Amino acid sequence: MPSGVRLRSDFTPAEFRKLAAGSKHANQSRRLLSLAAVLEGRSREEAARIGGMDRQTLRDWVHRFNEHGPDGLRDNWYKGPSSRLTAEQLSALAEIVETGSDLAKDGVVRWRRIDLKRVIEERFGVVYQERSVGDILHQLGFSHISARPRHPGQKAETIANFQKNFQAMLSAHLGHLPQHKPIEIWFQDEARIGQKNGLVRQWARRGTRPRQPADQRYQSAYLFGAICPARGVGTGLAMPYADTPAMQAHLNEISRKVASGAHAALILDRAGWHTTDKRKVPRNVTLILLPSRSPELNPAPAKRRRFAVARGVENVWQYLRANWLSNRVFEDYDHIIDAACQAWNKLTALPEVITSIGLRQWAHIGQS
Repeated sequence: MPSGVRLRSDFTPAEFRKLAAGSKHANQSRRLLSLAAVLEGRSREEAARIGGMDRQTLRDWVHRFNEHGPDGLRDNWYKGPSSRLTAEQLSALAEIVETGSDLAKDGVVRWRRIDLKRVIEERFGVVYQERSVGDILHQLGFSHISARPRHPGQKAETIANFQKNFQAMLSAHLGHLPQHKPIEIWFQDEARIGQKNGLVRQWARRGTRPRQPADQRYQSAYLFGAICPARGVGTGLAMPYADTPAMQAHLNEISRKVASGAHAALILDRAGWHTTDKRKVPRNVTLILLPSRSPELNPAPAKRRRFAVARGVENVWQYLRANWLSNRVFEDYDHIIDAACQAWNKLTALPEVITSIGLRQWAHIGQS
């Protein structure tokens, strides 16, 4: 049997218990309580049981306490070997990853771990396994994620200028209104809902590949949707076509949904049925067109083909598809219409979700 280990005596049982009560670390607290029991003269077996450990483990923690004091009773997990790259090299690697690869220079259109393994060896003279490169990337805050589509003609400064100057633009569009007229910011767009449906990510056991139905037919309908994030309200129409008559019907619905005595600034893209002179804009609605090729400015773009589970500021159509419209088969046109209406009604029953998804700070500065 191992000989007993004397516990240092510069702490009293009461002080141990006070430290245990104030600790934010559960494991440290129970170890402190075990040591308090030792000082109170309880048997090693009983003291170990109080801390949920055996006698040998208690002996080990006594050694740790004698050497390091109360801090020695905290968990000290091994964090793995220190990086062979310096802080400056890690910063340079992060910049390389964030900048992206150049096809002409690097020979690839996107960085893979094996490519970065080569870059690290050439730039810094350090050889890593491919898997270790992935660990380094995670430590630097990178994840392997899908890219968002971007129109090749899109200009970042156009989007920035629209956001920066939105309040001035709003004042210019609404200058004809009385000074104290309540203004509501609305966003409008359309999404095609059809039998050629999408699949979304789901939880499944590691190593498996879950299956979901994927129809190959082409019948579809269009869901016209508009939201007012500040009020948490929305209005939608399921229509057979995206055209001027459908848009006119939706404008009329939006007009009816605007609060009494208020005026709606309706933000929408430049689709032909949005800009045609053949539609009649209601008196309590003013249209504000987004810059071309800038779907990011609208909380409800319909042009996405891949959909992830929506959180917080993700888009309206993503949220509808991820929660109610994907991973299913529509039997016919009526079934598509019913599903689209049900999904929209479920969304409008969740005003806090509409606000979370749609609120854009640049659009609502100064709005009540």
